[in-house]
Amino acid sequence: MAFDPLLQRQIMGRFATGVTVVTTSCDGQLWGMTANAVMSLSLAPPLVVVSVDKSASMHGLLQKAEGFAINILKREQEDLSVRFAQRGPKDFADLATKVAQTGAPILADALAYVDCKLVDIAGAGDHDMFIGECLAGEVGSGAPLIFFGGQYAELAD
Repeated sequence: MAFDPLLQRQIMGRFATGVTVVTTSCDGQLWGMTANAVMSLSLAPPLVVVSVDKSASMHGLLQKAEGFAINILKREQEDLSVRFAQRGPKDFADLATKVAQTGAPILADALAYVDCKLVDIAGAGDHDMFIGECLAGEVGSGAPLIFFGGQYAELAD
């Protein structure tokens, strides 16, 4: 019998994660999506992974772009998480952004970011794992935005 995907979603929802906005620049336009399926893969060489549904618009854009940034959100940036979780193009007009090496937009007020050159794509079920080599990054201050049990949460002080 096949494992119930709804049960898998419930089980994995008990794994608290940080919340990120993955961004890229493609054909002169800025794109982004909310993601919590990200991880550090290797320190030598410095590699990170973001997992993207094959049916998502961002999937094709990441394949085409030369790089991407992972912006780790602060607790008070829940609105950005919600904004970038919506399907379709995203408006960056009211956001303070900067660029590092790949040209991907970096959210200036993020808790931290890493700017990555795409080095590989590995398929896995209905998602692909985009592997990026870290070229630049920065750590800010504040508390992280956390996702747990299908809701935003906070770390206890």
